[in-house]
Amino acid sequence: MRHEMSQRSFVLVLLAVAILVPSLSASSGNFATDAFRKLQSLEGNWEGRTQQGEPVKSYISPIASNTAVIETVSLGGDEMVSLYSVNANSILLVHYCATNNQPRMRAIPASTPIQELVFSFEGAANLPSLAVGHERKLVIEFQDSDHITERWTWRRDGKDTDMVFRLARVHFSRN
Repeated sequence: MRHEMSQRSFVLVLLAVAILVPSLSASSGNFATDAFRKLQSLEGNWEGRTQQGEPVKSYISPIASNTAVIETVSLGGDEMVSLYSVNANSILLVHYCATNNQPRMRAIPASTPIQELVFSFEGAANLPSLAVGHERKLVIEFQDSDHITERWTWRRDGKDTDMVFRLARVHFSRN
């Protein structure tokens, strides 16, 4: 009788796990989907300044039938492009840097509402050594629908330097 009860308990635990695990995975996936929608909502032109006062411009647009978001940043005569896309429970980022390397980063949103996305370095193409300068991290903070902050972390020879872009959506008036 005791053996029969422990088998039943074991089966009940397995059933509970079978029911709960997919729902937990689905909710994490929803966080990534929610975060991606937040990125898509940034579509348009953005202007701002770095913490040193340099002007910076950004253009953000959904592409590829809304399966990716492209951001083009202009700063000091250089142009850089970042591509964002959903992958399971995360958002992937590939940054095409003016220094001719392509860091890959990933953000795993943990909850909703999405207040910020933290993209962490996972590797890079065209980077012969980690000592060579490359973008290492990006944090996007969502203040409201018309204001964001991007905090890029640049690493060279093991030393990090942050570059902060405070951006506002540009609304064109129809005169």
